[in-house]
Amino acid sequence: MDNSEKSLNIQNLLRTCVSEEGQFIVGIHKPSFNVTLLRDNRYIQSLGALTDNTLVKNEINFPDKDVEEKAADVIYEIPNPFPFRGVTYINSAWADQNVGKPEQIKIPPASDCSLYKMLNSWLFESQNSSKQIKNSSFKEFLIKLPSPLKIALAQSTTDPDDLIALIPLCCTVIHDENGNPSGLMFKKDNKGRIVPDIHDHTLFELIANNPYLPDSYKRVMVLKPGIQGTSEITGEWLEINESKSHVFEYLRRNSYIPWGHFAANMADDTVRYCVNDLTMADMTGMRHLYYQRTYVRLAEQLNLVFNSNSATLCSDALEEFRINIITTLKENKNKELAFNGSLWGWNFGFGYAQSGYRLHASHQQIHQQYAMIPKRISNMSGLEVKIPSNSNSHNLNQANSQTLNQTENQTFLSYACGDMVADFIASYKSITGRQFFDNYINAVRTNKRTDFEIERKINDKNSLPSSLIVYEDQNIMLFVPKAQTSQWELQIMALKPCGNILEADSAMRYSLDRAILASLQILESMGARMVTSIEFSKRFDSADKDQRLLYAFMPKIPESPGAFSEAQLRWINGHYPEDFAQSCRAKYSILTL
Repeated sequence: MDNSEKSLNIQNLLRTCVSEEGQFIVGIHKPSFNVTLLRDNRYIQSLGALTDNTLVKNEINFPDKDVEEKAADVIYEIPNPFPFRGVTYINSAWADQNVGKPEQIKIPPASDCSLYKMLNSWLFESQNSSKQIKNSSFKEFLIKLPSPLKIALAQSTTDPDDLIALIPLCCTVIHDENGNPSGLMFKKDNKGRIVPDIHDHTLFELIANNPYLPDSYKRVMVLKPGIQGTSEITGEWLEINESKSHVFEYLRRNSYIPWGHFAANMADDTVRYCVNDLTMADMTGMRHLYYQRTYVRLAEQLNLVFNSNSATLCSDALEEFRINIITTLKENKNKELAFNGSLWGWNFGFGYAQSGYRLHASHQQIHQQYAMIPKRISNMSGLEVKIPSNSNSHNLNQANSQTLNQTENQTFLSYACGDMVADFIASYKSITGRQFFDNYINAVRTNKRTDFEIERKINDKNSLPSSLIVYEDQNIMLFVPKAQTSQWELQIMALKPCGNILEADSAMRYSLDRAILASLQILESMGARMVTSIEFSKRFDSADKDQRLLYAFMPKIPESPGAFSEAQLRWINGHYPEDFAQSCRAKYSILTL
């Protein structure tokens, strides 16, 4: 059996595009087929006419014999490196349009939009009058607008006057003696709680999330501590320099994430609505709060004392604290951590369709969320919990299948997305004898163009880009995955044995923070306005040295909503990853990090 056949056999077992030799495996479909005609009648009709009155008919839709397709579009099928993330399909007819033209891979910026100015222009043109519409009349006009049009205006307008005029339709703003907004009107709800008097939450969210709303209104509507509820502020990052950086850590007690989560929000005196407004200090602050909270919660489980002259650890103290935790974990190998995993994510951007469908889950001000994940979850079924002999999850390898003891039988292992990475790379090593991430890094470094076998008339094939790497340093690689699960997906991978943020030293943390900021700034500069970011990490008590920290950045692209294909983990792309990487490198070269 030659190496090529062996690699395909392994791929059939593992369903990954990373071969045993550390190369990418790419499938290609060259469809040609015949279709038997199963129709008796033809319904020929006129569809319209050309400018010379020649009729356009629909004969092509009703062939009179079997259909023969000799060469349909070539489709590339690329299994994701991680099988649980599905398969990517690239339509060559779409992707070929961007070959050699990376500047075409972009979303056009939104055009200026102002209903107030449009009405005044219309009045001037239609009535030949220089009269301007009064603010009171404009507000009355907005009240009469159907709700879908109010939503569309709040989402799309770039005129602060439009937004300010819409505010009374969703809430009441209190103004001071100088006419500046100073707060909101409150009320008691049906449970007696004091809450802002918001009578149209969708419109309120759209107005408050629009970057063109004046900052003074943003502060009173959503940014002042406490205006969004009773969530306690449990941490703070404050750096005073030329561009002040200020971040609050909010506790979300009753969270959709079990056991609560935290949100690192840019503070009300440091307004950031666009990624390109973020400074490196801002990113450092948000991530510092994530590292700090996670380390403190780990230390509490190990009965380590949190000693600091300040409530906020400085960088050096954070690193010393991290090393103490690692040392204590090694000295207490038999101690089980109740919470042994981390969760980190970032929803950037906000949007509603005029139909009322929410397009993205973010809310006011740039923020990131994080939490600790428990090792076990209570078992309510009463059934015995067993571990298969080949289980690798959470360091629970067993020589034989066995029933857990009475205490463990009352629980089963909780979920974290990094566990799926752990399970897969264990299977990969068992079948290939190789470390997956070493092979994955090699595959990225030695990548061949996805379409390298296709003849090109528009360009010399050797001059087309083949690299997937956007940039790298000694710690991390920012790259375009060969099989993107979003048309513009980017990933960051640790180049050293570092599987979670506890194993990330100060140099690794800086590299990660910088690369995360660069990733989002690249995507935003290309026109992305909504991006979901997630972290795949290993459990803190895992001894596996192969699993590496991995971050994925997945934009929402216009006209690419999740549909039946995506529900099956079939991801459809309209460009080659190598061309997208070239476009990203061009954007990265002009960043000022």
